[in-house]
Amino acid sequence: MRYRVLGQHTGLRVSELVLGTGNFGTRWGHGAEPDEARRMLDAYQAAGGNFLDTADTYQFGESEEILGHLLQGRRDEFVLATKYTQAGGRSDGILVTGNSRRAMVTSVEASLRRLKTDRIDLYWTHFPDRVTPIEEILRGFDDLARAGKILYAGLSDFPAWRVARAVTLAEVRGSLPIAAIQVEHSLVERTTEHELLPAADALGLGVVAWSPLGGGVLTGKYRRGEAGRKEGFGGRVFQDENSAQRTRIVDTLLAIADETGLDPGALAIAWVARKGSLPIIGPRSVQQLESNLHATQITLSEDQLVRLDQASALAPIFPHNLIEDPANQQKASGGKLADLVLPTRQVA
Repeated sequence: MRYRVLGQHTGLRVSELVLGTGNFGTRWGHGAEPDEARRMLDAYQAAGGNFLDTADTYQFGESEEILGHLLQGRRDEFVLATKYTQAGGRSDGILVTGNSRRAMVTSVEASLRRLKTDRIDLYWTHFPDRVTPIEEILRGFDDLARAGKILYAGLSDFPAWRVARAVTLAEVRGSLPIAAIQVEHSLVERTTEHELLPAADALGLGVVAWSPLGGGVLTGKYRRGEAGRKEGFGGRVFQDENSAQRTRIVDTLLAIADETGLDPGALAIAWVARKGSLPIIGPRSVQQLESNLHATQITLSEDQLVRLDQASALAPIFPHNLIEDPANQQKASGGKLADLVLPTRQVA
């Protein structure tokens, strides 16, 4: 396992694959028993993994509870990330859910108890509640960091314009920086590339990518009649093979797998990593974990990358179709586009 620094606002060194623990527990009716969760964590650690991602709502709090038990005696060997917004109980009310400072404080205390730890390394706002101003979220993060209860903060599933505002306000105010964003990114969900990934690049944010397998569709298992997340989570957090393009994507991935003898799921994870993100793997068994870990040993060739990129290519949207038009680029460079050395990073 290799290690990467999480963005440009931290010195935090994290493993190239993140272990997502949404399957640690069975309160959702689908997941892994504690003994299997222990085996998965042990195997991940043995492979060099050190970055764990959970949330207060995963398995109605059971994921955090299991992690709290499993991390006893080895807490400092992992970067522990969790999220707030939905809360951990089945019937948590309006005051302990959402993005408010009130919900944040209540949620972080509950997560600390379940996780049996004195601090959370990376605390995510899980997704926007549509009512809490970003200033309030930033103030809450800063207060928790000053109290020593969180070390880093991130935004999960936020639109790019809100991410940019948050990063700018934190910079101007000298408060706790936004360290990273968490987004869905896979061969069957590339719309993140329109705005969010360029924003993260320009603003120096780490990117953590959830569902790199599209809920399992990129493993090809649903073609074999398996159920998995398609049925286990009631069809949530799942990308169906419901279009001609998605069929081409799966066909291309399976063809490359046949040619190379590699696992298609591992190839799909390697593709996400090649795009600069830290993929979250979310196995339900040690067997699935070991299959996912093979992604760290895969280097996609240029030909393979082109084939996968072309099969999954996005249709251009405004204003990118205008900005990237060669004629407009030529005009903006005074006719010297071929002689212009472009920056390697996005510009903000």
